[in-house]
Amino acid sequence: MNKVHFLFLVISVCLFSCKNKEEDVLKKATGTINSISIVIDDQLWNGVVGDSIRNKFASPVIGLPQEEPLFNINQYPAKLLEGFMTDSRNIIVVKKEEINKFEIITDQYATPQNVFHISGRTVDDILTIIEKQSPTIIAVIRQAEIEESQRMIKKSVLNPKIINNKFHINLDVPSDYKYALHEAAFLWLKKDIISGSSSLLIYQVPIPRVINKNNLVSNIISMRDSIGRLYIHGKDVDTDMMTEEAYAPYFFKIKLDGKTTYEMKGTWELKNDFMSGPFINYTIVDEEYGRILVLEGFCYSPSKEKRDLMHELEAIIKSVSIVKR
Repeated sequence: MNKVHFLFLVISVCLFSCKNKEEDVLKKATGTINSISIVIDDQLWNGVVGDSIRNKFASPVIGLPQEEPLFNINQYPAKLLEGFMTDSRNIIVVKKEEINKFEIITDQYATPQNVFHISGRTVDDILTIIEKQSPTIIAVIRQAEIEESQRMIKKSVLNPKIINNKFHINLDVPSDYKYALHEAAFLWLKKDIISGSSSLLIYQVPIPRVINKNNLVSNIISMRDSIGRLYIHGKDVDTDMMTEEAYAPYFFKIKLDGKTTYEMKGTWELKNDFMSGPFINYTIVDEEYGRILVLEGFCYSPSKEKRDLMHELEAIIKSVSIVKR
């Protein structure tokens, strides 16, 4: 009997342990790309705190021809969420409490997930925290959404052989992109969508073409306009792609794969035509290969929202890694 009791005890412990391990496994976070769940009482949401949140997190995306919000916001009163956990990928919890606090908790209820806790003694205290911490919150969420898109892209990627061999890079491109044009130092990949198309350009030029004594922004605009004249045209004669002159593009200096990169966001148009849309251009200074490597995404989707199309292109481009010599 002792052996039977011992065996029963061992089995019980194992079952209990397995059950605990199952409960410890976090559920998969859900939610559409570029969306945030805001947990906040209606009284705060319908006042200046809600106005501040909307102004910060639903502000217009830069570089798009029409206004679209940075993130889609879904508000939930705190009392409705008490007693159970949420699986949204991005959550901002705002409360009035006895202490002023800002905290980021990773994978609190699900994975991958970021939960941002904002609490203040007064409305003014909460507003101060939102004003100070919103750039950090936006940066964390944008990076998380890029990584989520990259995870989704990896499920079905285009055969990388042509891109790898031609440009010595690794780049995750969704399999629904097709080669529209294949030249010696230029690739144009294109995906047809119901409302138009998304395009990815990959090409390289000598470093002095961009890095010289002239204005850097002007050099990059001149470079991309010359590529448009060579390869990208409308149906009619003299309808080449060019950078729209009416609006100055946004320009940033960043790092991609550890290399100095110039990021440009603006609007393209076809000369002598009505077609236009947004573009993002990443000009990478690759001294190891003695070149400027250019990755550019643009879309054509008239009268339709373009934020998420451009987000996908950004996620593709930011997956780049240059193969060592």
